[in-house]
Order: sequence, then C-alpha cells, then structure tokens
Amino acid sequence: MLSAACALLGASRVIGVDVDADALAVASRNLDQVDHVDLVRADVSSLPLRDNSFDTCVMNPPFGTRRKGIDVDFLRAALRLSTTAVYSLHKSSTRDYLLSRAVSLGAAGGARLVAQLRFDVPKLYDFHTRPEVDIDVDLLRFDVDASCHAAPARPLPDATPRRRGARAGGRRGRRTG
Repeated sequence: MLSAACALLGASRVIGVDVDADALAVASRNLDQVDHVDLVRADVSSLPLRDNSFDTCVMNPPFGTRRKGIDVDFLRAALRLSTTAVYSLHKSSTRDYLLSRAVSLGAAGGARLVAQLRFDVPKLYDFHTRPEVDIDVDLLRFDVDASCHAAPARPLPDATPRRRGARAGGRRGRRTG
C-alpha cells in the first residue's frame, strides 16, 4: 500500500520490496491500475539495489518484536539506498533509541517524529497469540544529508482522540496527532 501511495502522489519511480512472495502477489493485484511500480522479492540483508538509488524511502519494517533489531537493519539499508530522507514506521517504545542514534545509523541530518499512530494488528501469523492487538506507532523522518534537515515538527498533544483509518495490508492505522 505504501508503494501505491507513493506512485499516486507523484513519485517518478517506485520499487516495493518484500521477502514474502504471497505479500508481493497481493501487492501486484492491488497495483494493477498503478503505473511505474516495480516489485522485488528480496531480503533486507541482500538487496539487489545500489547505494543512493532513491531520493526518498518510505517503509514499514518489521517492528523487531520477534527478531530484535530487525527494524534497525531495515533502517540502515534504507539510509544507504536514499540520498535525501527515509520515512519509517516504528513502535513508539523505540522512539528515544532511534532518535538518539539516528546519526550513527547513517542519518547525517538526524531524525524527528512526524506523527504518532495506532495500528490495530489482527492475528496474521502463527506466532501471533492474540486475535488483535493495538500498537502505538511513530512515523519518523531520518534525514540522510545534514543540509536537508527540516525544522522540528510541531509538538504533539499528550492526549488526543483516536480515529479509525482505512484498512491497509491487514493493518488499520489511526493517527493520534
């Protein structure tokens, strides 16, 4: 769904990457009316892409709950592939860690919180133990180049009403800010 959104919002070239063939098949069906989107089956540790291939990367990596640190592996790969910025969704509980280590991970311009969300994640995999779980999620922007560091976003209120969003890829996102 992120690939479709990027293409529909005017990206000149979009490459969607997933290791799961079934996920790519679903994405392909969803993209049948969208131009200039290529789908690639690859593991983050061996991406068939050159460094600095894109201006911007938008991603929803695994949250690192099952395999600790996988989200950071995805982030490092995205920062290596991008020349300007990476927008990435992460569990809110990892916010302080990621923001404090942004430069050492490859974001020379640092990082900032763009939005706070809640994902209603249904039981999709065998390792999920509950029928559904709500997860606090942050959309973070990592600036690859120190010269492109944008001004900090406005502070988000502590308590905001939660609104339901459209279902996308088995997850319903709700913006909380």
